[in-house]
Amino acid sequence: MNPFWLRRLGLALLLVLIVLGGLHLWRRTAATAPPAGFVSGNGRIEAIEIDIATKEAGRIAEILVDEGDLVSAGQVVARMDLRSLQAQRNEAAARAQQARDGVAGVQAQLAMRRSEELAAAALVAQRQSEQEAAERRLARSIPLATAGATTAQELDDDRARVRGALAAVKAAQAQQAAARAAAEAAQAEVVGAGSAVAAAVATIARLDAQLQDGILVAPRGGRIQYRLVQPGEVVPAGGKVLNLIDLTDVYMSIFVPETAAGRIALGAQVRIRLDSAPDFIVPAKVSYVASVAQFTPKSVETASEREKLMFRVKAKVDRDVLERYPSHVKAGVPGVAWVRLDSRQPWPPALALRSAP
Repeated sequence: MNPFWLRRLGLALLLVLIVLGGLHLWRRTAATAPPAGFVSGNGRIEAIEIDIATKEAGRIAEILVDEGDLVSAGQVVARMDLRSLQAQRNEAAARAQQARDGVAGVQAQLAMRRSEELAAAALVAQRQSEQEAAERRLARSIPLATAGATTAQELDDDRARVRGALAAVKAAQAQQAAARAAAEAAQAEVVGAGSAVAAAVATIARLDAQLQDGILVAPRGGRIQYRLVQPGEVVPAGGKVLNLIDLTDVYMSIFVPETAAGRIALGAQVRIRLDSAPDFIVPAKVSYVASVAQFTPKSVETASEREKLMFRVKAKVDRDVLERYPSHVKAGVPGVAWVRLDSRQPWPPALALRSAP
């Protein structure tokens, strides 16, 4: 065939392909363009991410979950190596028992010192009675000696007895004061021993809390997204072990032009179509509308010419849907969200709710 006609045929085929491609693109754009009373935007499924981290530095003993596993709130997901803490806890328990035994010992000492104080008080009373008897005898001896009914020696003996009784009283009172001081010292030892017990018990409570913190649990239900460390690794305090996504708080952020942002109300109905499941329409509601416009992110593409200033809108997926289809919820899945601007406007058939396959 003549080369001229070959070139003409090739150009014709190329023109046909361009026309067909343009027609296909126009049909696709027309099919995805939002109908009147709606605004749409593309985005990705996002979820609240929670890092499960260690409170204390240590070695990871075991990780009980894998990436993609569904976990419930309070489920044990990892354990730290707690042998050192357990040994410290055992030592603290032994010290606590030793402190309790010390309390019993000083309480016995206190009881003995109080008995000695009571005995000293009784001795003081006895010596005071002897002093009073000696003073009465001396009082009788003085007039008798004056009348010559008794000798001067007997009078001197009675006076000596009074002085001896007075000295005995003072000695007994000194013993009583010493016994009282010993009892007070024993009482202080009892208080100190009780404080030692309280300190030991507090140490045990602290170590129990550290042992409990060494058992990592899921703070809420969700899916394990990443395992950030492996068993046997040593992590610092606050080291991240697992990354969890909360399947009950899933949303998609889209950006809409200024002309539509003012018409979007909180709680407005949203329908989301995911690229991975185009036949499954996800119901959602508007939970946030930005009050300040921002420049359009590079990841946002619109069917029409890109707007310079856009408003961020967050569409939160209904909790009932998340609870029915937890295995379908995956962060990062792209899709398109349609926001209904007028509650009286019916949803088009293409956005009718359907069950997940």
